[in-house]
Amino acid sequence: MKRNARGNTTALLRRLGLASLLLACAGLSGWAQDAAPLKLEQAVALAQQNYPAIRAARAQAQSAEAGVELARTSFLPHADLLWQENRATRNNVFGLLLPQSTLPSISGPDLGARTLQSAWGSAGGLLVSWEPFDFGLRNAQVDLAKAQRKQAALAETITRLEVESAAADAFLTLLAAEQTVRAAQSSVDRAETFVGAVRVLADNQLRPGVDVSRAEAELAGARNQLILAQQTADLARANLADAIGLPGSNVTVEAGPLLQLPPSAPASAINLSLHPLALSQVASVDAAKARDKVLARSWFPRFNWQTAVYGRGTGARLDGTFTNGRGFYPDTFNWATGVTISFPVFDFLGVRARRKAESSNIAAEQARYEQVVSTLKTQDKRASILLEAARKIAANNEVQLKAARETLNRAKVRYEYGLTNVVEVADAQRLLAQAEIDDAVARLAVWRALLAGAKLQGDLSPFLEMVKK
Repeated sequence: MKRNARGNTTALLRRLGLASLLLACAGLSGWAQDAAPLKLEQAVALAQQNYPAIRAARAQAQSAEAGVELARTSFLPHADLLWQENRATRNNVFGLLLPQSTLPSISGPDLGARTLQSAWGSAGGLLVSWEPFDFGLRNAQVDLAKAQRKQAALAETITRLEVESAAADAFLTLLAAEQTVRAAQSSVDRAETFVGAVRVLADNQLRPGVDVSRAEAELAGARNQLILAQQTADLARANLADAIGLPGSNVTVEAGPLLQLPPSAPASAINLSLHPLALSQVASVDAAKARDKVLARSWFPRFNWQTAVYGRGTGARLDGTFTNGRGFYPDTFNWATGVTISFPVFDFLGVRARRKAESSNIAAEQARYEQVVSTLKTQDKRASILLEAARKIAANNEVQLKAARETLNRAKVRYEYGLTNVVEVADAQRLLAQAEIDDAVARLAVWRALLAGAKLQGDLSPFLEMVKK
């Protein structure tokens, strides 16, 4: 018994140790995954894979596809199979009942006698019905389902484009924030070095003590700017994690070529009528026209061919007696075939009103299409202006950064020789810090303008290929 107890304890400890090792490995694996830096194209791929809005749009597109299949089933004949078993009396009276769904019907003549005795009854049959022609109504319904399918497919494309663009923009925003943090950290390092130099001069009574206070104030201001930059970077990191469908994860990014200016390329003409937003609005116009076509085909006679085979059984007899041995199964059979024609004569008033409303919907959708194209043209013009200005600013920032560095170096030398005061050095430090931030962000602004242009093309693939190269 003791050996068994020891053996069980040892086995339990081994299992616990193995479980702890597996959990530790899993934690390390998850940490490594979180710590692996993401490239821009990887962030976009993760957004495609994980973001819920894309899955929702894809499910709606699949639902619309099933709607087309459902509309096509209306061309098939219908077959209804029925079996009924009951126990009831057979008392009947002559007369008429208006159509209703409450009172059960009973067949047979009025026998003139009343009884509460009951008998078994049964019935079974098969009814096949088919509409041989419908003046184009079912074709119109299929066309409407196809238009709705096209709408759903384009909605999925638009959602995918929006999610991809948001992920790429969040990536660039985080990258710009990290560059701002680096520039702010460099500013803090320079301020700390300058504070040390001023303190040495003040201790040797070569500079007044107020210069130390001013230098320390500049250092505190630089540290505050660093804290704010780090806060902005952390918020941008959280936004990127949400944009790629991994909210709460600690993502890191790899800049790749994004810190360099992209090569200049000749502007290509964009056919804005092929943008997913424009195509989606065209699909909305087509869907409204398809609904109007369905309404136009709805006020026609309906022809329905029906064929039935059925049987009935009952334990009630014409002489008023009952036979309990009958009625359990049908023993009297019939068949029938024929054509039913129905025509809702007074429905034309409602159809006319609905078509009038649908005509207004068509006009509204066409106006929205024109508005979408107009908005896309405006955005295209803005993207061109932003791209041109971003390139000019990025080129000019190189001059600004070089001049700011020279200004700071000369200001420090002048201060060391007593030719200027600490204020000039502090101003030169702030100027250099801002120039470093502007220089890093300016190049990213060019990439962001290119991203906006790719979004207007309706496809980010050329932009992502440019980033890879």
